[in-house]
Amino acid sequence: MEIRASFELGRMLGRGELVGKLETSWEGLLNRGDEPFVDYLTPSMTAGLTERQMLAMRRLSDYMRGRGEVHILHDAMNYFESVLDQCPVDHPDHAAALTNLACARLQGYIRKDLRGSYIATSLLCDALALRPRGHPDRPISLYHLIEAMIWRYSYHATTADIYKSAQFCYELLPLCFEDSYLRNIVTGKNGVDYVIRACNNLPIDTSDEGIYLRRLVLELCPPGNQHNTSALDKLAKTVKARFQQCGSFDDLDQNIQLGREIVFKCPEGNPNRVTYLINLAVSLRRRFDHRGKFHDLDEVISLYEEALPLRPVGHEYHDASLDGVGRALLVRFNDSGDIDDVNRATGLFRKALASCPPGRPNRDTRLNNLAAALITRHEKLHTSDDLDEAIDLRMITQKRHRNLFNLSMALCSRFAQTRKNADIEEAIGLCQQSLVALPPLHPDRYFSYKWLKEAYLSRHRILPNAVYLSLAVENFKLASRHATQGFPERFKEAIEWARQSEVYKHESALEAYQTCLELFDNHVITRSSIISRRDVATAFDGTQSLPVDAASCAIRLNDLQQGVELEEQGRDMQWSLASRLRTPLDDLNSINIHLADKLSELSKRLSETQNSIGSADRAAADRAAIAYKKLMSQWEAVVAEIRNLQGFSRFLLPPLYEDLQAAACYGPVIILIASEYSCDAIIVPASGQPRHVPFPSLTLIDLEMLKKQFANVIRDTARMSPEEPRTALIALLQTIWDEVMLPIVNVLQHDLKLPSRSRIWLCPTAAFTSIPLHAANPFRMNADRSGREPCLEDIYICSYTPTLSALVRARQTMTTRVSPSFVAIGQDQSSAGQGTVLAAVDSELELVHKHVPPNVKFTHLSGDEATQANALEALRCNTWVHLACHGKQDPVHPSNSRFAMSNKPLTLLDIVENSVPQAEFAFLSACHTARGDEVIHLAAGLQFSGFKSVIGTLWEVDDAVAKHVVEAFYENMFKDLDEGVMDCTKAAWALNKATYAVKKKVLLEQRIGFVHIGL
Repeated sequence: MEIRASFELGRMLGRGELVGKLETSWEGLLNRGDEPFVDYLTPSMTAGLTERQMLAMRRLSDYMRGRGEVHILHDAMNYFESVLDQCPVDHPDHAAALTNLACARLQGYIRKDLRGSYIATSLLCDALALRPRGHPDRPISLYHLIEAMIWRYSYHATTADIYKSAQFCYELLPLCFEDSYLRNIVTGKNGVDYVIRACNNLPIDTSDEGIYLRRLVLELCPPGNQHNTSALDKLAKTVKARFQQCGSFDDLDQNIQLGREIVFKCPEGNPNRVTYLINLAVSLRRRFDHRGKFHDLDEVISLYEEALPLRPVGHEYHDASLDGVGRALLVRFNDSGDIDDVNRATGLFRKALASCPPGRPNRDTRLNNLAAALITRHEKLHTSDDLDEAIDLRMITQKRHRNLFNLSMALCSRFAQTRKNADIEEAIGLCQQSLVALPPLHPDRYFSYKWLKEAYLSRHRILPNAVYLSLAVENFKLASRHATQGFPERFKEAIEWARQSEVYKHESALEAYQTCLELFDNHVITRSSIISRRDVATAFDGTQSLPVDAASCAIRLNDLQQGVELEEQGRDMQWSLASRLRTPLDDLNSINIHLADKLSELSKRLSETQNSIGSADRAAADRAAIAYKKLMSQWEAVVAEIRNLQGFSRFLLPPLYEDLQAAACYGPVIILIASEYSCDAIIVPASGQPRHVPFPSLTLIDLEMLKKQFANVIRDTARMSPEEPRTALIALLQTIWDEVMLPIVNVLQHDLKLPSRSRIWLCPTAAFTSIPLHAANPFRMNADRSGREPCLEDIYICSYTPTLSALVRARQTMTTRVSPSFVAIGQDQSSAGQGTVLAAVDSELELVHKHVPPNVKFTHLSGDEATQANALEALRCNTWVHLACHGKQDPVHPSNSRFAMSNKPLTLLDIVENSVPQAEFAFLSACHTARGDEVIHLAAGLQFSGFKSVIGTLWEVDDAVAKHVVEAFYENMFKDLDEGVMDCTKAAWALNKATYAVKKKVLLEQRIGFVHIGL
């Protein structure tokens, strides 16, 4: 048996010091009675327990029991000081001597003798320093220090003391065994429990130290602790306050995540639940205002509706709950146009106003919100009574800045009807007053700019004047660039600026488009998946046409290079972030391998994190989004560091014209722009300036009609017999030749002197994407009757590209080659709704196998083995792929466009997320693989995922007929191989040869359905 003793005051909480050993039986030990163990103490310890030590302890005990005056305490401290003098720093009992002296001083402090409080904590800190992490007595030193800090805080309420207490508690708790005496007193009401309560009562501190303290407190009260919810709430409020100060959306996201956790943990019936519901709703609404995610707004409405019964009529905040639901419904109406939302919002605002009698502080707000709903409903239903009532309400409430510009909005609406100059003068004056009342960075200045712009624009419409228009444009600029307002509102304002500049032929139009694309690019980069970026692209009216309208504007200003840059920036945007995450790092590797590896690792983690973003569980999706944004911040920091390297200043930025011109190094790229303002082509040559080819007789309406006619004719020809003439189709192809491709060919031949049978790339936009431009054909004899006029594919070898950047990326990744391997995937069955059985699939795959060079590894995947997972693995593991199956475009959700596999479809999203940088060629012998929403279709998705050269089909192709094209293609593709090496860049030439070779076997509409995309 070991005998241990503590040299410290009070109950022995630490391990103590070994003072002797005793060997005895249990019976002998029990029979010992009160006999002391002094004989077994070591001499060194008994020497340490000096008479002064014993006297000090006795005097302190007398003082604490009330048997003496303050001088008794002073005697005890003098004795302890003399003991400390006998124990130098290197003495094993020095820490204990420091602790004893500190505890004596602390007793005086507790008894209102405040002189030595800082000396006591200083002594305890010295003792703790002598017991580093891992020392058996460190827990007792931590406990004494916590006790001292708590006592000092209880008298002085110094935040630093309770902050330190929390830090020490966080370190001490894991060192205390469960159910031990030390743990019981540490976690008691005068220990950790006191620290938690004290910290939760501190004012909000948004500094890094304040946030850290809140996280520390949360660690001290894990789930199940009575203070857990309040600690979560304090942390949530602190990060929200920091968001309001600093504007970091990471803080807002974290606030929402914490708010969800609080609501989940707070049971129904808890009086605090309604507050937590409202807090979460307010934060979600704030995020919606900045990001425009409508599922956030739907959740806001749901939360307010849950809170309404918890604040019934008569509750002091009943009107606020009604108002919250009404405001969210009004915002949703502005997007959906559902009249039920605005009617319900108006009704709720009336109830809120009725629940807020005159004299209440928020009555002006209730009046103002009802007026806003009435104006909104007037704009939808044109009810003059709503407008007049709104103006009457706002005349009462024009004390606050928000009411000033809202009244201005109503007066603008009435001016448009009555044309009374007094209304518009007052509207302008009210907005100017609101600007005077607001500081420069206040978010509400955006609304003042917006309605001031509307007032000047309204006046210009009625009384045309260049000064009014310039003032309107100036406020367009201020509104769209007001940094403290959220993206959705600023972006809408920038789009409207571009539209109005076009309407009134204002010189700021190009600047407006540049602002739109800059805002959109900065916002899209925060979206963590292709689907979410697509959602942004479709959420705002005018976004889809933005790139072509911007390019058209630049063309009309004779700035062709900027036209190319703007069109590319907008069209490549949905792929842009993912493209940046997969950018080849060869150049960077040669300069700074550390940064290249770091960026590569972060890019990989970002791509992996994208998979969790789409969770149906909103809390899980928010957590994934927060993790994504943290990674994104790290990624951006690395990119910024890379841009400081010489030669890398534009690393991953939207490309300049000279960068994009690299796409034309093997043949010109023709961008076909279809805008409501003009229809044009820009030819990008390998060197020199771009060329402009106008289409003066074509409008966007004409192209939309042509697109519709092609769809109808292709559908009709599918029902015709082979013998029937394709008159309607021939007429359409003639129109394409005469109106579009002939002017382009003239420039290529006569201006650029491009030799016959050269490669050209077509980059169509908008309606052009659904028209078979490569099949343009005059279908007539030469003037001298010497033969037929050549068609486009007689003159040049045509390929398509979704963007110029896609070509540049493909060429960059061609620098590294691996051993070729070929997989043929066939699936004759269809998934639900994807078509009939394809009878010729097996024979087509046999044809493919027959033509693949014998030195190339060949894999065959068909029938039940052609599953979605196996197909993805085959795409990853092979450099060449032939895919024969049903394909289906989804025009509503392009990322759901798919190939039919045996178990479930292989979607465009699956393909895009399946990076295959070593892949070279894919033949998509399926339906609708190269036709779709602008740049988003199956063939483009395969190219983006890594395939450099892809053949796809524009419309449904009969599999028995496709077999002839496939056979002729591979015959040409693998003929005369250079040293037996397969070359994917021959695909366009091989397809050109194949469609010519099968003219007598394959009908016109089937032949022209095959297109080449990429290198």
